[in-house]
Amino acid sequence: MIDKIKTLPAISLTAGLLFACGATHTGQSGNSNVHFGNDSIPFNPIIRDKFTADPAALVHGDTVYLYTGHDEAPKGQSRYVMHDWLCYSSVDMMNWKEHKSPLSVKDFAWVKDDAWASQVTYRDNKFYWYVAVTHSTVPGKAIGVAVSDYPAGPFKDALGKALITNDMTTDAKISWDDIDPSVIIADDGQAYLFWGNTKCYYAKLKNNMIELDGPINTIDLPHFTEAPWVHKRKGWYYLSYAYQFPEKIAYAMSRNINGPWEYKGIINEIAGNSNTNHQSIIEFKGNSYFIYHNGALADAGGFHRSVCIEYLHYNKDGTISPIIMTSKGVRTQK
Repeated sequence: MIDKIKTLPAISLTAGLLFACGATHTGQSGNSNVHFGNDSIPFNPIIRDKFTADPAALVHGDTVYLYTGHDEAPKGQSRYVMHDWLCYSSVDMMNWKEHKSPLSVKDFAWVKDDAWASQVTYRDNKFYWYVAVTHSTVPGKAIGVAVSDYPAGPFKDALGKALITNDMTTDAKISWDDIDPSVIIADDGQAYLFWGNTKCYYAKLKNNMIELDGPINTIDLPHFTEAPWVHKRKGWYYLSYAYQFPEKIAYAMSRNINGPWEYKGIINEIAGNSNTNHQSIIEFKGNSYFIYHNGALADAGGFHRSVCIEYLHYNKDGTISPIIMTSKGVRTQK
């Protein structure tokens, strides 16, 4: 999410994204099933009983775990109100099971509030959850890390303090540049953390996943706003990110995770009436998926966002075809 301009009014819904959101399929809180398998009902957004934002998906075995933020701003208030993170799981990308919230800002003694964007990764039989929050004593945003033995938690603070604080990054002269963590483990076993707002930062992580292993570096990307997400496919690293504001999603490619990165263009346009745009890209059971949020539910908008899913397609040269946002989504397997 972006902080400096969070009070701007939401843009109008774009044509084609006025989804038929009168559908009333809803999940119940706590280990319930959220099902949208009926072809007569729009699939997107996939969760309709809560507002979900900043999706980050993890493939573990034959299951996808979807971790999201939780928008709770009172109706009529144009601000982000987020106190915990949510978790859902699926074995087919169509039927989603809701789990009890596995992590909140209260689980970090050093955090003031603001459960912003996050990502979970798996290493050595542990699940590590990197989160963006507001620090209680160091001014500005910070990144923490939680750990669990299970993908659906519960998670606990793994470090007892922030991994990244605002005074560690000085390239951007703002207090909210340390947000939107994304982590990837390269083929050689080296883990990397990417994050940032207006500046894209990255650093190596030690094998314990809770300490930096070297300096913080920056990557020069056209119109980088926030939301870096890094994945690898067939010898290519992909760095996708939120571009300008209101946000689109752009991406760059590299043969080496340390660059150089070659900018390739826009793959996702402004997501309806959500000023922010936040993506997760995964491979699962032979298909590629693009997971994002919009503001398409009733009484929604840029501060009440909802997760959607589309198929993602690669061209022969490895580039990514533009995403076509739909209400149909991925409710039928390819």
